[in-house]
Amino acid sequence: MSTLQLPGSATANNLPKAIAAAHTFLLKHPDDEMMKKNMAYYKSLPDAEDYIKDLETKSYESLFIRAVRAYNGENWRTSITDMELALPDFFKAFYECLAACEGAREITDFKDFYLSIADHYVEVLECKLQCEGNLTPVIGGYPVEKFVATMYHYLQFAYYKLSDLKNAAPCAVSYLLFDPNDKVMQQNLVYYQYHRDKWGLSDEHFQPRPGEVVEYVDDLLELEETS
Repeated sequence: MSTLQLPGSATANNLPKAIAAAHTFLLKHPDDEMMKKNMAYYKSLPDAEDYIKDLETKSYESLFIRAVRAYNGENWRTSITDMELALPDFFKAFYECLAACEGAREITDFKDFYLSIADHYVEVLECKLQCEGNLTPVIGGYPVEKFVATMYHYLQFAYYKLSDLKNAAPCAVSYLLFDPNDKVMQQNLVYYQYHRDKWGLSDEHFQPRPGEVVEYVDDLLELEETS
């Protein structure tokens, strides 16, 4: 629940934390009227913009944002470096979230033992189903749609711009695991296939990247089928 910060209640010492906390809350709850009023007041203060940051930003989010900025500035190598770090960092957070959902539960009434086990199973499943959404970065008040797929999309183009088709093609195939009907990415693959001899591409370059993405997609599908 949000609490209204009255004008003057934030001292010079805690003002940066108060502004950052309000901003962080609004990223997850953009329609909260009380916190919007708080933020409007804070923004009226001098230098408030310097303190607007997400206190809950995870390392893969920072890496992703940096990678996108480099991408927009056509700094392809920098973008690739940060995006390649963001991917495994996100997968690590995702599997840590799944593991956390398995948390132990104390059963005090053995009369309802089986009912309790069933309830726990449902709770664990519901928790796991929320992991992907809860870990998706919120930028500018909006979650990044198809976050993992989006990272492969950026990587595919950045590698292409560096004429590194041996890395671009597997990224394109990996992206299509999430959105198999994407016409643009399908055309990219056709282009890569057409020039495969020129760039020394083999069949292995037209497979999803090994390990990471295939396992992730399989686990998502398994969760959806179980629910």
